[in-house]
Amino acid sequence: MLVLSGPQVVPAGPALAAPAPDAVPRVAPALPPRTVDLSDGRTAHLIDLGAADGGALLDRIAAELPAASDAVTGFWGPQWPRSVTVVVAGSGEQFAVLAGGGADVAATTTAQRITFSPAAAVMTDHDLRIVLRHELFHYAARPQTAADAPVWLTEGVADYVGRPPTPPPPVPAEGSVPTAAELGTAGPQRSAAYDRAWSFATYLADTYGEPALRELYLAAGGHGHRDAAAAVRDSLGVEWSDVLTGWRQWRPDGAR
Repeated sequence: MLVLSGPQVVPAGPALAAPAPDAVPRVAPALPPRTVDLSDGRTAHLIDLGAADGGALLDRIAAELPAASDAVTGFWGPQWPRSVTVVVAGSGEQFAVLAGGGADVAATTTAQRITFSPAAAVMTDHDLRIVLRHELFHYAARPQTAADAPVWLTEGVADYVGRPPTPPPPVPAEGSVPTAAELGTAGPQRSAAYDRAWSFATYLADTYGEPALRELYLAAGGHGHRDAAAAVRDSLGVEWSDVLTGWRQWRPDGAR
């Protein structure tokens, strides 16, 4: 999921920490669903549950979806669900019930749909673009992602796909990948934790290539995945300690 903090998007919490598929509440559209055909043959179903600015928010999401889909496919490949459902909740209370999101959460993703809070209507186009691409990656990768996948990996890669190709902030000399607790606990430290996860994923893509980052995602976060050290060794051909050292010393001129 992603949350809002002032003018910037601040990721928060694992998008995969969602209700099991049979526990996700059904939605009853307040207005007829809209269908958007994407250039890659996918179909997006946009559902407005009656928020005051829900229609306008869905208009903006519809405009961003083609490029978001291209960005996800460019990294993940074409093998992901052909149908995408995007819902804008009718109220903050409804968003909490449908998606488990708090007042500061912009959107969450389950295997069934991406759900936006009506509060997301205040986001800038830049921030909305990041949120949509981040959540769409989670939606695309969800079928191949284990429930116990490392959160630093799932969120870091989602941010890599979602954020603009700009250099991440410097990593402390003793920096480490963030823990699930750091990524899941509200407060300023969560933003810094997401920055570290994004930085680590960007370092891996910059150093070993995007195909290697995708391979690592599946090796360390897919069903029946190995532990991180073994997955790094098998996917990248190096030791975990060497990857951490390289990341801490990495000084990117630019990203992607």
